[in-house]
Amino acid sequence: MSASVILLVGTADTKSDELAYLRERVQALGAQVLLMDVGVLAAGHVAVDITNTEVAQAAGTTLQAVIASGDENTAMQAMAQGAALTAARLHAEGRIHGLLALGGTMGTDLAFDVAAALPLGVPKVVVSTVAYSHLIPPERITPDLIMVLWAGGLYGLNSLCRSALAQGAGAAVGAVRAAQPPRADRPLVGITSLGKSCLRYMVNLKPALEARGYEVAVFHTTGMGGRAFEALAAAGRFAAVMDFSLQELANHLGGSVVTAGADRLLGAGRNGTPQIVAPGAVDMVDFPAWQPVPDSLAGRAVHVHNRLIASATSAAPLRRSIAREIAARLGQAQGPTCLMLPLRGVEAWDLPGEPLHDPEGLEAFNRELQACMASGPSASTLEFQALDLHINDDAFCEAALQVFDRWVAERKVVAGGPVTQAQTLDTGRATPGFPASGAAA
Repeated sequence: MSASVILLVGTADTKSDELAYLRERVQALGAQVLLMDVGVLAAGHVAVDITNTEVAQAAGTTLQAVIASGDENTAMQAMAQGAALTAARLHAEGRIHGLLALGGTMGTDLAFDVAAALPLGVPKVVVSTVAYSHLIPPERITPDLIMVLWAGGLYGLNSLCRSALAQGAGAAVGAVRAAQPPRADRPLVGITSLGKSCLRYMVNLKPALEARGYEVAVFHTTGMGGRAFEALAAAGRFAAVMDFSLQELANHLGGSVVTAGADRLLGAGRNGTPQIVAPGAVDMVDFPAWQPVPDSLAGRAVHVHNRLIASATSAAPLRRSIAREIAARLGQAQGPTCLMLPLRGVEAWDLPGEPLHDPEGLEAFNRELQACMASGPSASTLEFQALDLHINDDAFCEAALQVFDRWVAERKVVAGGPVTQAQTLDTGRATPGFPASGAAA
C-alpha cells in the first residue's frame, strides 16, 4: 500500500487546514499524497507538491493572467483545465493511483473536470458541500465517481467536518486498495434496460452474447445509469451497444428530473460504435414517487414502482415528439445503426390488463416513427425493422441477435474474444457457451 499515491486537489488559499487534515488522514491509512493547489486568491499556508502556478502553466496561461481576468468563473475554468491535464499526465506516468478532491461549488466544479480526465477504474472521490445536489448536471458525473457530503465544512475545521473529511480519505484509500480496473480481454457490449419486471430481454441476451465471446454490461436507465452508458459509449469503450431502453430520453423531453442529460442516444452514434436500438419504455415519464404527480402528467395512468420512482403514461403529442427525436438522433450516427420497432408494445406495463395499457398512444408513436424512417434524413443511413411483436417476446431477442451476428460476419462488429479460465464463474461452472474451469478452450 505504501506505493499507492492519492492526488489531493483543492484550493490552498481558502482550505489549507482542511487539505492538511485530509493529507494527514490519507497518510495515516498507509497511502502517499500528491497535493495540487488550484486556488487563485492567495498563497495558502499548507505545503503543496504542485503549485497553482504550475497548474495555470499546464492550461497554457499564467497565474497572473488568470487572476487578472477579474472573473472567478473564468479563472476557475482555466485552473480546471490545467488541473485536468496535469492529472491525466500524472496518471499516464504512473505517479498517481486515485483522486481525492475537496470543494464547495467552485472546487466541485473543478473536481468534475479532473475526474473526467482519469480513466474508468481509477478511484475518484469528491468531498463536497453540494454532493448529490440538483445543481449537478448528470453529464458532469463520471461513471465511477464517489461523493461524500462535506457537512459543516464551509469555513474552518470542526468535529462534524473532520468526520466527513476522514470518511472521504478512507473512501479514497480503500478504493485504491480494492480497485480492479476493467479488463480488456473480451469485446464489451453495452445493453440498456430497466428491471426485469418492466424489460427482461437482457435475461436472454446476456448469456447469448457471452456464449459468443463477449463481455456484457447492462445499464439501469434511471438517469445516472444512462449517463454512465453515454459516457462510455462516447469514449469508445463498447464493441457494440444494444440500446433498448430509451426512457431517459422520453423523461428528458417530458421534463422529468430522471434524465441522463441532453445527449442521450448520441454517444455511440457520434463515436461510430455499432448500435442496435429499440424504443423500450418510451411510453412513460418517470417522476419521484414521494412527490405529487406533475401537472404535465395529471390525469394520465400511473404505475408506482416503489417509494422512490413512479411512472405515468405520456400523451400522444409527446410520444410523437419522442419518435421524431429518436429518428433525428439516430440520423446523426457515424457507424452501423439498426432501429427495431416492436409494434405490440415497449414495456411490460403496457400490455392489455396492465396499468399503463394505452393502445392509442402506442399507435401514435408507431405511426410517427415509421413515417420518420420512411421519409426522414435518417432513412438512407440506418437499418429499420418494424416487428410484429412485443419487446419482451423471445422473438425480439432473436431478431436483435440476427442483426448482431450479421454485423459480426460483415466485420462491422469485432468478433468475440477467446475464453480463459478467469472468465468463468466463481463456482467453477462455465458461463453459458464457455468451457468449464480447467477444461480446454
